[in-house]
Amino acid sequence: MSGETKYLWMDGELKLWNEGTIHVMSHALHYGSAFFEGIKCYHTDRGPAVFRLKDHMKRLHESTSIYKMPMPFTVDELQQAVISLIKANELQSCYIRPIAFYGYDTLGVHPKKCPTQVAIATFDWGAYLGEGALENGVRITISPWRKFHSSSLPTVAKAAGQYLNSILAAQDAQSKGFDEGLLLNQDGNIAEGAGQNLFIVKNDEIYTNAEDSCILMGITRETIIKLLSDLGFAVHIGKLSIGQLFNADEAFFTGTASEVTPIREVDERKIGNGMRGSVTKSIQKTYFEVIKGENAKYDSWLTYINK
Repeated sequence: MSGETKYLWMDGELKLWNEGTIHVMSHALHYGSAFFEGIKCYHTDRGPAVFRLKDHMKRLHESTSIYKMPMPFTVDELQQAVISLIKANELQSCYIRPIAFYGYDTLGVHPKKCPTQVAIATFDWGAYLGEGALENGVRITISPWRKFHSSSLPTVAKAAGQYLNSILAAQDAQSKGFDEGLLLNQDGNIAEGAGQNLFIVKNDEIYTNAEDSCILMGITRETIIKLLSDLGFAVHIGKLSIGQLFNADEAFFTGTASEVTPIREVDERKIGNGMRGSVTKSIQKTYFEVIKGENAKYDSWLTYINK
């Protein structure tokens, strides 16, 4: 893959990138029994810093716990593994992908004695929704595929197998010439993007949805709610309808990879004036100041590699 680095971390030790292999009969490969996180490290004036590293590793533990997967490494050990890996690869900024999965033992659906394996990779991913998306916004389409209900699978877990739902939405969007797909839930209300949470702006007030809309409780989502509130915006958390989106003044996606990405069009309908709005621009500015270590108020969210 492009952007690969010299080392990755696997099961407690650094390995060369091409040594990060598993058995073809691993349980995770057959049943999607893997749990992962997406984390970013940014270049700051104090060197590389990982944004909300502990919170991501805590969520990884929570995801595995929901599925009763034993975790061989603590949150602190996983944090230290990331720090060691970034140092070994001599990176100033990068995307970080930790993954815990069931390895090889049995092929039955029940994992039984399959070992839990854990790996972490760091690499350059580039702009997730394309170059210029942060400034110009993206064109999205409402997916014909619905987001699975939390009574079928726990939507709060970031599980690999669950992303088959997102793959269908993303493929449909790309095949129609859009940048990303938007999934509705079983009630016909908005759930989330294929890999992002959604925010709507109307009359300078902010609207987003909650766990009962069958969404992943994004760490970037939580960050943006906090920052918007601190900036003095009213943030309303409740169900979101398609009509609200079509009539919005502005709309944007949030996510580790997507950061804060404006939505300029939904199924060829312009959102607002079809350009990045003032509220979106404001929260983008604040968010980037925070993740780049330029706002001391939120410095506790950063793990500096060169302490």
